[in-house]
Amino acid sequence: VLKQHNIPTPEGYTVYSQNEAIKVAEELGYPVAIKPFDGNQGKGVTTNIRNKRCLLEAYNLAREYAEQVMVEKCIQGKDYRFLVVGDKVSAVAERKPPYVVGDGLHSIEELVISENRNPNRGEGHEKPLTKIKLDSVALRLLSDSGLDEEYIPGAGEIVYLRENGNLSTGGSARDCTKEVHPVNKMLAVRAARAIGLEIAGIDIVVDDISKPLTSKNGAVIEVNAAPGLRMHLFPTEGQARNVAADILEYMYPQGTPVSIPVISITGTNGKTTVTRIVHHTLSISGKKVGMACSSGTYIGRECVAGGDHTGPASAQAVLYNKDVEAAVLETARGGIIRKGLGYDLADIGVITNISEDHLGLDGINTLEDLAFVKALVVEAVKPQGYAVLNADDRMSGYLADRVRCNLIYFSRQTGNQIIERHIDQGKMAVVVENGQVIVYRNNKRIPIVRVSSIPITYNGRIACNIENSLAAVGALAGLNIPEQAIRMGLTSFKPDTFANPGRFNLFDMGEFQVLLDYAHNIKGYESVIQFINNLQASRLVGVIGVPGDRMNSSVYGIGKIAGQAFNSLYIKEDEDLRGRSPGEIADLLYKGALGGGAREDNIKIILSETEALSLAIRNALPGDLIVMFYENFEKALEVVQKYASVPLLSLEKVAIPATGQYYNVEAMH
Repeated sequence: VLKQHNIPTPEGYTVYSQNEAIKVAEELGYPVAIKPFDGNQGKGVTTNIRNKRCLLEAYNLAREYAEQVMVEKCIQGKDYRFLVVGDKVSAVAERKPPYVVGDGLHSIEELVISENRNPNRGEGHEKPLTKIKLDSVALRLLSDSGLDEEYIPGAGEIVYLRENGNLSTGGSARDCTKEVHPVNKMLAVRAARAIGLEIAGIDIVVDDISKPLTSKNGAVIEVNAAPGLRMHLFPTEGQARNVAADILEYMYPQGTPVSIPVISITGTNGKTTVTRIVHHTLSISGKKVGMACSSGTYIGRECVAGGDHTGPASAQAVLYNKDVEAAVLETARGGIIRKGLGYDLADIGVITNISEDHLGLDGINTLEDLAFVKALVVEAVKPQGYAVLNADDRMSGYLADRVRCNLIYFSRQTGNQIIERHIDQGKMAVVVENGQVIVYRNNKRIPIVRVSSIPITYNGRIACNIENSLAAVGALAGLNIPEQAIRMGLTSFKPDTFANPGRFNLFDMGEFQVLLDYAHNIKGYESVIQFINNLQASRLVGVIGVPGDRMNSSVYGIGKIAGQAFNSLYIKEDEDLRGRSPGEIADLLYKGALGGGAREDNIKIILSETEALSLAIRNALPGDLIVMFYENFEKALEVVQKYASVPLLSLEKVAIPATGQYYNVEAMH
């Protein structure tokens, strides 16, 4: 590659055997150099090889580090390392092989021991210089000169112990940055560019670095993709060069952002929807947004890993991705308890609400316990950032006391005193006034959008999605996203299986409809029931289930709510029983449904989720609304697709009863 760019290099070839090495060396003419094809730190490198015996020894040494071995014409001269950073040479050092100076009294071995007592020498890279080793390479070099480690050099006699000057093998360095001819600096930059490196160590052998390098007086012998910095930071002779600062300045020029916005969202219900709204809105504003949520990890619009990704490992996977310009992270209780947060401090922390769920697990027995855990999301926010809290939630006071940053409240209730005091103080709030979402900032009233224009509220009929929209607006306003962009994000985020899969997804099946939702606690069930009661269905059919790790009282309570709300019930269980016996959860739901007023002949227990939904669809009557509280969305969706009166892939519209509005089911395309 370097030759193609007219950069002087030693003539050489790759070999795979001793015989090939001998043949190449004889063609090139001694002396030659041998090195591993892809080595580093001078390991396995032998220079100034002048005979066949030394060649074979050098070949065998190089093979210890790589299958392929390079045999090159040995270039005579001094060994220089150019550190290229971007389009300039940051520093240049002359590298000298390790050596000892005789005193006429001590042997080479004793002189090495003495030199290794130098406080600047240590093991590996721990100090400016590395300790000198009398290893097989050093002993062979001594032997070639008719010496051994017991030899006593005369006063002032220099004995070299390596032929290469790598610091990692005990070499030293002299800074010579100011001595370098400008042509040689340009040559080093060209070499780095030819290989495609922005930061590189260019090794040049030449007698005089102050004169232009040509093919007659030297060569570029190596290009290093991970150059060491010690020789420049701590040269044995000459001026230290702060090359680390040059590298950082190149990587992060003045004015370059040093971090990306991090938005962390938690709560009992609604956190997935809020996460998706924020991700969607930031994405349409042109940013490459990473998202980790209950349906997977996303980089931009691409799902790079499916499943429940609400823990710290998923958050870190998003943050480690260099393409990501903003991170939106759903942060669940379980991950916080097991491993904490996947980040240090967020720019925005959102808590949608605190209600009964997961109680009795991991030492969390009360709402206060649950709030204590989830409060970490608003505690771990930058001082200049924002915590977003639900002023309608009874735990908001407890959470607000733990906030040490700016605070944004949201509320859909008119006359909320917490909100009114907050606005009077000139602080930020998000409210609903006369059917319109309003942001208050510094006593300024900023209209955003009418609630009826937000598709996921189904013309304002889903109270929880109004709250979720307000929470998302709070997070976006805290990031100073323009109100036009927020409006566009809310009005283009649809309740379909593309934008918000598994959350209030309503399907037109011809004579009846099916709603899929992930409600799995009392508040979630109540939110769904509040919505479907507005849809004027002839008959409400529930396919109900609850995760097995919920308390018996909660399971019974959900059964009771369902018994009161639905005309017909199909009770199923999750595939993951979470420690329960088969039929145990179904029995509790059955008893709860009877307690809620359901008739025995209107209840069927079908433990398989997909079989229960299939039976409900087969038994559907005109005008029915079947509501499925699923465990596995993909499997539930497959059942819906199977029984659709027309293939869902060709459906263009899904009706929203009693509103006269229709929304595209984009996920089906």
